Amino acid sequence: MAILPQAKGGERQTIVVVGAGIGGLTAALALAAANFRVIIVERTDHLSEAGAGIQIGPNAGRVLADLGVATKVAAAAIEPEAIEIRSGANGRTLASIPGSAFRARYGVPYHVIHRADLQRILAAAAEASPHITLELGATIATTLPQTDGLLVRIQKAAGIDVVPAAAIVAADGVWSTYRAKIPGSAKTVPTGRTAWRALVATDAVRNLISLTRVGLWLGREAHLVHYPVAQGAAVNIVAIVDEVWDRPGWSGVGDRAEIMRRFQNWPPRARHLLAAPVSWQKFAIHRVDPNAPWTDGRLALLGDAAHAMAPYLAQGAAMAMEDAATLAAMLRGASDIPAALRAYESVRKPRVARVAKAADLTGRAYHFGGVFALARDTALRYAAERFVLEQNDWIYRWQVSDG
Repeated sequence: MAILPQAKGGERQTIVVVGAGIGGLTAALALAAANFRVIIVERTDHLSEAGAGIQIGPNAGRVLADLGVATKVAAAAIEPEAIEIRSGANGRTLASIPGSAFRARYGVPYHVIHRADLQRILAAAAEASPHITLELGATIATTLPQTDGLLVRIQKAAGIDVVPAAAIVAADGVWSTYRAKIPGSAKTVPTGRTAWRALVATDAVRNLISLTRVGLWLGREAHLVHYPVAQGAAVNIVAIVDEVWDRPGWSGVGDRAEIMRRFQNWPPRARHLLAAPVSWQKFAIHRVDPNAPWTDGRLALLGDAAHAMAPYLAQGAAMAMEDAATLAAMLRGASDIPAALRAYESVRKPRVARVAKAADLTGRAYHFGGVFALARDTALRYAAERFVLEQNDWIYRWQVSDG
């Protein structure tokens, strides 16, 4: 058993981050920049980010730029030519929003990227930092409160390290084991929708869709999203349907025949796209109430662990990145760590709750039918850029000083 020394005056205090997903790695980099030593505890033996693709809006892009990884992200990502919105009823184009509109309006591009590529970039930056240690195949065995911090026992294959720490930040996702440690914390609640995801080689769909655009199809009780990833070598396809299915986790196998039945009345191009993948992964979309407690003493939740939300504004990972930047800002130079964690929670909650509500409303509109769908489609045809960008301007303009 190894006992690491306590930080002395002027030395970096240690913060233990649980989870090496996008939120945890971003938090580690931000905390290291805020003059902390960080130990990332990841239970898996190798990094494997759940999901296939991720959209990076300008608000998340600013965080990545502040961490010094924006250039590497841009090299691995794609800045789409446009976001193209189509009717799931007849296949007609309702709107096309130029991808360049984000850069022009916010000074930061909108990108799409494979989640594993983003995780790899963040992990490489963490491993290159002298102030971050990434422990794979490790868990926190116990924590023991001290007058000025915590003693954290980290179980590894090689044995146990006992680490004096200022705080624990749990970024362990929607199925967080740490959320239950906070009195009054929220439960994970299913939304009544499932997401089906697949990756397909671009050659298999080259004649069906644009390989330089994000596609969004809107239909009754379902919608469909597709965009290029892996530097254009693959296309990420996500189909979201109204369905009561409550299996936990991220790796349920989807029945290809079932998803084809769900979209059997959609236009031929959409059906051919859905027929292209050999296999599908399926998961139930869950949310966590952001208004419930996130912190307790020297423990704080971050990202989906605190406030998992519906994905319809592509802001789940972005909120985790914003959390990380705000947390680091609140902790920088703090003499009272628990108070700084409470301040982080207080600052972040109103914004996250507003984004979660906006995502729910957006998802409801995506699945409209009848006259409501007609009204939605008419608004998109005549004012798409204003309808999408101006309505979400408050999301994309965020920067860390806003909290």
